[in-house]
Amino acid sequence: MFRAELDAIDIKILRELQRDGRMTNVELAERAGISAPPCLRRVRKLEEAGIIRGYHAMLDGPKLGFDLVAFCMVGLKRQSESNLKAFAAATEGWPLVRQAWMVNGESDFLLQCVAENLTEFQDFVIEVLTANEHVDTVRTMLTIRQVKRLGLIEI
Repeated sequence: MFRAELDAIDIKILRELQRDGRMTNVELAERAGISAPPCLRRVRKLEEAGIIRGYHAMLDGPKLGFDLVAFCMVGLKRQSESNLKAFAAATEGWPLVRQAWMVNGESDFLLQCVAENLTEFQDFVIEVLTANEHVDTVRTMLTIRQVKRLGLIEI
């Protein structure tokens, strides 16, 4: 399904689910202006098409003891497809890495890391990240505070 195939009701459904993914189908149907059965069919169709990728609770990291957020810009020794894929696969096994992007420019990957403290993050960088056979350079940036958090797509 492509965006061109989404009608106004699909867009309303997506907007409402981004605002509150916990609402009941009945409430969603009311907000979208349709009855519950076709609303549920539309939601399932959007899920099956991969437009809705999941439903998640947004957690407060510091309240759970995860006080450090950092970004790592990683340059690989070689940018062959196999090396890029191998490094991307390695990030899946690193719990501190919460999000990872393959990027162009001075680095090959940008990693968002969340740790309990600076020592845990430093240990990860030294013992895991720089020790990876594909890694050439790592530049880190510690965050001061988050000033915006949406996680939403404006549609």
